[in-house]
Amino acid sequence: MKYSEIINSETPTLVDFTATWCGPCKAMAPVLEQLATKVGEKARIIKIDVDKNQSLSQELKIQGVPTFILYKKGEIVWRQSGMQSLTFLETLIEKAQ
Repeated sequence: MKYSEIINSETPTLVDFTATWCGPCKAMAPVLEQLATKVGEKARIIKIDVDKNQSLSQELKIQGVPTFILYKKGEIVWRQSGMQSLTFLETLIEKAQ
């Protein structure tokens, strides 16, 4: 599935731009797993490795990792770099419903 198809979904999509060498990215992994369990079908959560997807990262001007972008119907609803709390991300997804 192409990136554009994923983000144009009716379902809110949280994209985690990450890198294998990034400590905070590794620390976010269990948070995102918990988030996926909590929100279930309400949202899609995907990870994109910036090193393996350089053209997309450049197109979206990803300058630091982790960077999170929440999409709803192809529109950016929220974007933030750095670690985020489980509670904050869960609330964000609830509001995007």
